[in-house]
Amino acid sequence: MDAGRLTRRTMLAAAAAAAARVAPAAAAPKRRAYTPPAPHPAPLVMLDPGHGGKDPGAIGVSGTYEKHIAFATAAELKRQLESAGRYRVELTRQRDVFIPLEERVGIAQHKGAALFVSMHADAIADPRIRGASIYTLSDTASDAQTAALAVRENAADRFAGPAFHNVAPEVARILASLVRQETRIGSARLQRGLANALDQSLPMLQNPTRHASFVVLKAADIPSVLVEMGFMSNRQDEAALRLAEHRATVAAAMKRAIDAYFTGQAIHMAG
Repeated sequence: MDAGRLTRRTMLAAAAAAAARVAPAAAAPKRRAYTPPAPHPAPLVMLDPGHGGKDPGAIGVSGTYEKHIAFATAAELKRQLESAGRYRVELTRQRDVFIPLEERVGIAQHKGAALFVSMHADAIADPRIRGASIYTLSDTASDAQTAALAVRENAADRFAGPAFHNVAPEVARILASLVRQETRIGSARLQRGLANALDQSLPMLQNPTRHASFVVLKAADIPSVLVEMGFMSNRQDEAALRLAEHRATVAAAMKRAIDAYFTGQAIHMAG
């Protein structure tokens, strides 16, 4: 091999090496922007102001309609819960309109509520009886007075369990049973908290935690309670419930119980 050929080779190699040194580096792959996971939505508390529209509910000794008391107190509780910023809160009715009981349950289920609280103020024959009480669902009533209350509150009776799709019927029955059991446990825990919180601020009915077959509590997958805030048939209870200040006190006690339910804390009964 002659010297000229070696020189050309040497020059070509040197040129290639120089080109490699000045060639721009390959562009680094673009990094995707980090997208944080979507936050879990705040739990939805569904408040159910009893009665409405053509159904006035109980009528107080001075003519006050239960439907108005229930709505006003539910609206105040909604305001207090929303002010904390920890919950989403909706009402089953936004105005004075009649909604069948089973539709109220359906609204809560359709919206995916975490809790269902139905708010009432009953009337009974004995005007001396007063005080708040809290009810959960049961096939049998805890006492005759509660059985009569359930009859008055129930306008229809339809029960629909949670739907489980694409599973064998036997598995669906087991899952539904587990859901109902979990719901009963949650309902009882909320009931105890409400009784203890209300007891700190209000007169209470004797044995205030009771149960019966209330249609409006029959959402199998949502812990549900019915709160009777007092008796419209009792002059003192009716007069108190007519006052915005008293309704705010009721709402504040209920908010404490709902807060405790979600945080897992216990509320102790007064005294």
